[in-house]
Amino acid sequence: MTQIVDRASWPRRELFDFFSAMSQPFYSVTFRQDVTRLYRFAKENRLSFYHSMIFLCARAVNGVEAFRYGLRGEDLVLFDQRIPSFTDLHPGAETFHIVTLPLEEDIRSFCAAARAGSAAQSTLLSGEDGPDLIYFTCLPWVEMTGLTNERHFDPDDAVPRIAWGKYADEGDRKVLHISLELNHRFVDGLHVGRFHEALDALMEAL
Repeated sequence: MTQIVDRASWPRRELFDFFSAMSQPFYSVTFRQDVTRLYRFAKENRLSFYHSMIFLCARAVNGVEAFRYGLRGEDLVLFDQRIPSFTDLHPGAETFHIVTLPLEEDIRSFCAAARAGSAAQSTLLSGEDGPDLIYFTCLPWVEMTGLTNERHFDPDDAVPRIAWGKYADEGDRKVLHISLELNHRFVDGLHVGRFHEALDALMEAL
């Protein structure tokens, strides 16, 4: 369940206040990610690589506490879990839709739910927007080296935005770039590093 945090005793209070004084507290980071093991796992188990990436990235986000802080009205809160919300395309379509669904415990269950939910969706949105989401998108047509997102400018927006592009072959490895767009009031570079470590560990454990 969502926990209301005492802002006065929050260890990050000084940093939060420092970045709150800025007119633009958002920043983006892009890093290389070896996805060889995930690619093979998805192929062997006939899973969507895209949905599998969403699952692992969402697990990694939720494994780093800093990513789960946000604001709900005037309250500083720590979400129990952030929920994936991702763009997808119907076969042959040129306009995308956005699928939002709970994060399952198992990668196979999540991929099955994502595939079924996306296929059945006939509207742009499948659920209400909220501060406890993670926004995902993918540009599988290009080797993406950076990305920024459109937004209603709101300094209280703490929703992580994660994207990646086409993977490239490097010898026997497959590598892609992952972009994160974050609010510096809540998340620092240290936490990006911990996200990267968590994602590596999840892929290695497949």
